[in-house]
Amino acid sequence: MHDHDLCIAEAMARAQRRCRADGLHLTPVRRRVLEILLEEHRAMGAYEILDRLRAEGLGSQPPVAYRALDFLMKHGFVHRIETLNAFVACTERPGSADSHVPGFLICRTCRRVIETCVDTGGGRLETAAAGAGFAIEHAIREAAGRCADCRSAA
Repeated sequence: MHDHDLCIAEAMARAQRRCRADGLHLTPVRRRVLEILLEEHRAMGAYEILDRLRAEGLGSQPPVAYRALDFLMKHGFVHRIETLNAFVACTERPGSADSHVPGFLICRTCRRVIETCVDTGGGRLETAAAGAGFAIEHAIREAAGRCADCRSAA
């Protein structure tokens, strides 16, 4: 059984350790944005996050949320889900110094996002790029469908 509170506490402790080790400042707003994303376990838009921050008295202007999200993305704590124009907390290697190539399975019903690591070695995209003399710097791998819970409920 998943202990959601423990999951959030462990993720926040990892983030705090990483920030201390790298000399990064996890401000109250940055911390709260990460907590919100961890609590929800789904993709959230910046304005939805901003609404939560506003309700908690942590800021009311869009730059507040966007600056926090930019920091969290830059340091590997959050990912942007391109097809939803939304954000999720990193679950595979949050705040990891080594880069990883995440893939996202997005439920079109409940917007839950499942993160998984994608093997980039020798895949079709990489092979095609190498054949064209192209060096991939950033790839987005997202798949839409329905999660197990939504499929069971149908």
